[in-house]
Amino acid sequence: YYLPQALVKLGMGDGYLDWLDTWRKNIALGLTTWAESLNRDYTRSDCHAWGSSPNVEFFRVILGIDSAAPGFTQVKIQPHLGKLPKIGGQMPHPNGMIEVQYQRVGKGIEAQSQLPPATTGYFVWEGQTFALHPGSNTLKI
Repeated sequence: YYLPQALVKLGMGDGYLDWLDTWRKNIALGLTTWAESLNRDYTRSDCHAWGSSPNVEFFRVILGIDSAAPGFTQVKIQPHLGKLPKIGGQMPHPNGMIEVQYQRVGKGIEAQSQLPPATTGYFVWEGQTFALHPGSNTLKI
C-alpha cells in the first residue's frame, strides 16, 4: 500500500505500472488479493486488504488525482503515465466528478481536466505547476 506513495515522493511514479508485475503474478496464481509476502510459492492470503490498493492507485498515481487540502477542498493532479501514450478517467469528489484526459504529444503532454463547482486545484508536470479552476481546464505542455 505504501510503496506507490513512496515511488511518487521519490519521483519514480512512472514506474508504477511496471511494479504491478508482482500483482499480476498473484492474479496468475489464483490469489484474489496480495500475498502476505513476495515468496508466493509458500504463502497464501485471500483476505489481505492491500489487495485492493491498485483500485485506488490507478486514480492517485496513474491519473494523478489526489486531495491537496483538508476535506478535498483543493485538488492536486500529477499524472504518472509510465509508457502510456493516452489515458483518461473520472473520479467522484464531494462537489461532483473530477474528469481527466491525457495524451502525450512529442515530449510534452496535452492534459484536459474538469473540476466540480467550487473546487480549485493545481496540475503538476515535470516540476512545473499550473493553477486549475472549477470547470474545464486545458493544458498543452
